[in-house]
Amino acid sequence: MAPSQPNSARTIVQAEAATLAGAVATDDGDWIIKGFIDVYRRIYTISVDTKIVSKVLEILLLPSFAEFAARNEMKLESPPQQNFYPDLSFTHLPTGRRFAVDIKSSYRATANTINGMTLGAFTGYFRQRESNKNTLYPYGSYDGHFVLGVIYSKCENFEGELRQFELDELPQIQSVVRDFSFFAQPKYRIATTRPGSGNTKNIGSVANIEDLTNGKGPFASLGEEVYDDYWMFYLTADMAREAGIARPYTNLKSYLEYKSRGMEVLQAHAEEIAHLAEDEAPLAEESE
Repeated sequence: MAPSQPNSARTIVQAEAATLAGAVATDDGDWIIKGFIDVYRRIYTISVDTKIVSKVLEILLLPSFAEFAARNEMKLESPPQQNFYPDLSFTHLPTGRRFAVDIKSSYRATANTINGMTLGAFTGYFRQRESNKNTLYPYGSYDGHFVLGVIYSKCENFEGELRQFELDELPQIQSVVRDFSFFAQPKYRIATTRPGSGNTKNIGSVANIEDLTNGKGPFASLGEEVYDDYWMFYLTADMAREAGIARPYTNLKSYLEYKSRGMEVLQAHAEEIAHLAEDEAPLAEESE
């Protein structure tokens, strides 16, 4: 099946995600990465810091993504600079359709939830969808926006952090993380209605693991258009304060109230408004 449509692309990416655990873990579930090695064959163990784990995971998975692109007649591109969107761009060569994939990872906080995951900015390129600023291609040029998610567990009682080992001691080095599971979902299907953390300008994800893996966030049933509209006009407390206005909404309930405000009056005068629009059209052209 060629990934010429977002739904078929979703199916292909999800199928690939199911195969990736073998690329990063042993048969026992331990991470295959034990540390960094220098020219003197000394191994330095990796910190359990989530940013370090996430970056190493991304590097480790790149060969798998390159093979995936080749199998599906796609061109794979990485961003030209750090912090550009997305992590990976796939262009289907026969059709020219383009898909964005961000690699996101988090550790299990409980058996059923993750610590947290952010899904990218809701300002900048997300709102200026024809802009190339901080993105490889304009956001609006992508036919689908996906998250390749990695969930893992921190190893309990890890004692080797920031220690130095000799190469022949490799079997003794404990992995910092283990028990990986992968999922792939369109970004809107796992997004929540709150920023990722505090007052940041990043979209947050749902924390329930089942909702993540099955794409059952609050926007899943509402659709991507509602997700886009919600986050394109969302204001944090600081953004509203700087603009000197009240926050229009903070969740889906207040978003519904905001969108519904005045709709009954407008609908009651729909015919009148249609005529007004016709009368105003020439004036709009003259003012350009």
